[in-house]
Amino acid sequence: MKILTGTEMKALEERALADGATAEALMNEAGRSIGQAVQSLASGPGKCVVHFGKGHNGGDALVAAAWLSDEGWEIELRPAFPRSEWSELTAQKRDEIKIEVPEQMGNAWRMMQSARDSHGSATPLVVLDGLLGIGAGGPLRGPIRDAARAINQLRATQPARVFALDLPTGVDADTGAVDPDAVLADYTLTIGYPKAGLLSDAATRHVGRLAVVNLDDLTLDDEDYPGREMVATPETLRRLLPLRNFETHKGQCGRVGIVAGSRGMLGAAHLAADACLFSGAGLVTVFVTEDIYPLVAPCMSAEIMVQPVKSYLEVLDARLDVLAIGPGLGQSRASEIRQLIERAPQPTVVDADALNILAGHLHLLDRAAGPRLLTPHPGEMARLDPLSTSRSRRATVEAFTERWPHTLLLKGARTLVGQRDHPLSYNTTGTPGMATGGMGDVLTGVCAALAGQGLALYDAARFGAWLCGHAAELGIQPLEAEEALIPSAVTDHLGAALHDLRCNCW
Repeated sequence: MKILTGTEMKALEERALADGATAEALMNEAGRSIGQAVQSLASGPGKCVVHFGKGHNGGDALVAAAWLSDEGWEIELRPAFPRSEWSELTAQKRDEIKIEVPEQMGNAWRMMQSARDSHGSATPLVVLDGLLGIGAGGPLRGPIRDAARAINQLRATQPARVFALDLPTGVDADTGAVDPDAVLADYTLTIGYPKAGLLSDAATRHVGRLAVVNLDDLTLDDEDYPGREMVATPETLRRLLPLRNFETHKGQCGRVGIVAGSRGMLGAAHLAADACLFSGAGLVTVFVTEDIYPLVAPCMSAEIMVQPVKSYLEVLDARLDVLAIGPGLGQSRASEIRQLIERAPQPTVVDADALNILAGHLHLLDRAAGPRLLTPHPGEMARLDPLSTSRSRRATVEAFTERWPHTLLLKGARTLVGQRDHPLSYNTTGTPGMATGGMGDVLTGVCAALAGQGLALYDAARFGAWLCGHAAELGIQPLEAEEALIPSAVTDHLGAALHDLRCNCW
């Protein structure tokens, strides 16, 4: 999905109105979709505090509040301005819902605490930030600043999740510049199309998980903005992996080889192989050196083949459609790994220790026998390209892909995927619970499995990042705490994440 500036989004809205849409119809559709997103992402019903401004962003929040109320949510409305300053449509939407506006902020605090005491963590507590839309600019002032501070204080002191509507208050829609009092959102439900400022490095921690609220009347053709950056969404990804034909057999789903594991790091091979299996690969073979074969084979899932080798160069003779190299390899056979990266004819995912071995030898990518997908985290990227520490993430990916004819997936809170002559793609899914060792091994296995099923490495990277991020979100729900998430839980939820993607869920 294309990324628009605030000016472009306003022009799209004006075009929709000129074509017969009404502001009220757009507001009603946006509000209902926002409510549905909150219900889905927060696993409601529960308690919801709604901070709303005087403009149409506030009206969207009020429609969402009405929808949530009908679904059993307990709602508390917190207007930032007196009614006399509301827009006509916002006032109309307030009159259409039967929710009382409390006189003091203390009521919201008591409501939130009561929910915690009565129901524990089973009752979701959410805050809607409907204060400002894309038309706002400049520093936060007066009632808006006070409301933004109140939202952040509520998030810091209560077990509440903040949902920003269209963009977090205090984040510039075009530049991503952040006001000192900008709202810290856990989720941003951007309306119509993602705004450019939401993807800036400075805005990431304020935007959180990004979801796009589609409106039927706000659509554009890809030809309107050719070659632009984009975000990965279910709508853009699900066509890449259609439902299987009834006659599909394992040979059509990819023979994937994984070169991974060493003493002390056997789990990395296990995680990558299981993730590959759970992502649909037809046949998965893990190649390990003879000295660790007795340690690796017994701990692998029964469906995974384990092949001992004297030299990793033996993998070049194996019948494989896709290769993945790196998880838990160590550095002891660096020369063999570099030769494998250079000579393997198959599409190859290069991760972890294979990236560290490749650092300083990037010239090998110029003569690689097949396409490569590199999946570094920022530390690995710094070893591949020391200048990346002084560049933005976007500039880092662009510089790499301009120089090398391969795909780069730069991990992080907003994973980026780039390839020469392709739009830069931002991932939208994920959670801070993924900040633990082994998550990258899972991603390696997933990307390799998708490539084995016919996806180009660029598409496998975009699809794989979305899938792992959403599987992590699903994995947290039964745990009720981000800190408890482990990589194997992500693998366990890959099937559910793929189902959600195909059903166009958030």
